[in-house]
Amino acid sequence: MALPIRLYGDPVLKRKALPVEDFSGLKALAEEMLETMFEARGVGLAAPQVGLSQRLFVAVEYADEPEEDEKPLRALVRRVYVVANPAITHREGLEEGMEGCLSLPGLFSEEVPRSLRIRVEYQDEYGEKQSLELEGYMARVFQHEIDHLDGILFFERLPKEKREAFLRENREALVRFQKEARAFLKELRGG
Repeated sequence: MALPIRLYGDPVLKRKALPVEDFSGLKALAEEMLETMFEARGVGLAAPQVGLSQRLFVAVEYADEPEEDEKPLRALVRRVYVVANPAITHREGLEEGMEGCLSLPGLFSEEVPRSLRIRVEYQDEYGEKQSLELEGYMARVFQHEIDHLDGILFFERLPKEKREAFLRENREALVRFQKEARAFLKELRGG
């Protein structure tokens, strides 16, 4: 079952998420998050984006670049990552690149700076310690999702002038997301 994705303006997206300590239901939660991500046609989804303040995200590596209307995305998955309590232990290089976000639907920047290569230590859905060395696109995806766990959205990584331009150019959409986020939270509270 797909979960509602929290939009820009929801306070959960700005809070530093809490460490995952109980792994008993993590596999089922990760599966729900993957379903949500596939439905939204994404490549990664962090727990805060579905309203949970947990240091957890899911990501996938696709075998081919999905076509705009190609379904189901699951058929293109080469590898699934379930990542709890991640820490980047090594960074190398720097490159600007394209990023978007399921919490900011339709908004993108081609100039988000990220490390080219990273080493990440984390726990899998069973709580087992893992380590990965990633480069290029998947390194970017992991850095983006880890930022979500620290309450950081991709446009906040832009240099000051570019960040201000992004906010100016997308003001209308950002205000709309904030209104939708407030309405959703009001509905969750029962009125």
